[in-house]
Amino acid sequence: MIPTMRRPESLARALRSVFAQDGLADRPVSIVVVDNDPAATARSTVETLKADSPFPVVYRHEPRPGVATARNAGLSETDAPLIAFLDDDEAASKGWLTALLRAQEETKADAVFGPIAGRIPDERSWAAVYLQRFFGRRGPLSTGLIDHGYGCGNSLMVRHSALPGTAPFDASADQTGGEDDALFAALKARGGRFGWAHDAWVEEFAPPHRATMSYALSRAFAYGQGPSQTAAKARDWSGVFRWMLIGTAQAVVWGLGAMALTIAAHPRRADLMDKAARGLGKVLWTKSFEPKLYGVRELQRLDGVNPSAA
Repeated sequence: MIPTMRRPESLARALRSVFAQDGLADRPVSIVVVDNDPAATARSTVETLKADSPFPVVYRHEPRPGVATARNAGLSETDAPLIAFLDDDEAASKGWLTALLRAQEETKADAVFGPIAGRIPDERSWAAVYLQRFFGRRGPLSTGLIDHGYGCGNSLMVRHSALPGTAPFDASADQTGGEDDALFAALKARGGRFGWAHDAWVEEFAPPHRATMSYALSRAFAYGQGPSQTAAKARDWSGVFRWMLIGTAQAVVWGLGAMALTIAAHPRRADLMDKAARGLGKVLWTKSFEPKLYGVRELQRLDGVNPSAA
């Protein structure tokens, strides 16, 4: 399943990487592309590339912008027992899907994740190492069970246990992201298991407007909000207070460290800025502070609209 919004070149690259998958033998595979642009701009790309696909390709138009809504729409197009997710800015290695399937069979995990190599447009930037790591993903050096989930990009999920119901992704997170964090928190609470496929590699190509410190720190802040928001949803107010105390300490300690390294122009300052932003997110966890990074806000950016003025 590949959700997409106005990234025709990236979508074509992602699709071709899936077409090139090997080692699948006679396993039934189909591809679902969810076009999340109200103008349905991905339709022509999908129709053009269909003829090159060794697998059936399903096109679904979901005009309501939002990543959770898009994923839910895609799930309604298939009754497959296993769902692999690939983002439209990712390209899978040839053995990607085989590696995910093999890891799921070995671990019996409900959700399996693989490593991501982050790619950014400007590799000479002072923050290049941090940004490549930010858009990438590293894990254990061998396949096995792990104790937590990652993001949906580059994952394989067992439909009945990891994706229950007709709309397992929370559409209230359409504009902010974090719908996968909520999904995996609920899965863990039900006793679900997470797996890691060490050889299921994909590359993620960060577009120029996202390969910036401002975007990365906004995402880091949103990630930081996760633990406090999860505790609040469970009405665990002592847990919220604990996370806020932890976040305050992190924001102060790492923030001061980031200031010192910024004065010294040290490249590691990006890492401390990230940690400080995550700490601040634990403190400012309410909806009013959630950064709007997806859905309508992304569509406004693509339309050339100043989101702050919209």
